[in-house]
Amino acid sequence: MNFFAHLVLAEPNAASRFGNLLGDFCHGVALSDLPLAVQAGVARHRAIDRFTDQAPAVRQARQLFSARYRRFAPVITDVLWDHLLLVHWQQFDTRPLSDLCAEIYQQLWQQREQMPAPMAATVTALVEQNWFKHYQSLQGIGGALDNIARRLRFANQFDGSVMEIRQQLPELTSLFFAFYPQLQQQVTNWGPELPSFLRPSAPDTRD
Repeated sequence: MNFFAHLVLAEPNAASRFGNLLGDFCHGVALSDLPLAVQAGVARHRAIDRFTDQAPAVRQARQLFSARYRRFAPVITDVLWDHLLLVHWQQFDTRPLSDLCAEIYQQLWQQREQMPAPMAATVTALVEQNWFKHYQSLQGIGGALDNIARRLRFANQFDGSVMEIRQQLPELTSLFFAFYPQLQQQVTNWGPELPSFLRPSAPDTRD
């Protein structure tokens, strides 16, 4: 899942949201030096990623894309899931979306100085440009995907992927509606982040 989903599946506090977003920016970070609550958030992020990658509906969604975009399909579906979650928010959660986004933005903004540089730069752009508002339109996620494709370190033809999203949107939406409640239930089953992280069987959060 992408940024928005990780942040709303996190516990509603600053340390958890920091850790759940840090999961995408861990390279070179000494996680063991961070507060346990942040480490637990990273572990939860990684557990969500594993569950998502193994979900049959997600694998089926990725197969809908043509050969040109197949290698990029995991990124496309991650961003698309955020779009669909935002657009259909009231069907999955009772919290007012605008208030929740404002709370997340504030919590992340206040912690920028503690973040690794790439994460701080992303959070600055996320808040100042109100990414979650832009993600509510297909045009917005199309632009986001094109920007990601341009930043890849290898030559690619992944630009314009939103055209395939438009073509496959009904089936992709159906698969998302099949998958996301399963993910919500799994997060509930795991229980609070810190006790889960401290259990002997908890996954290692080190790089």
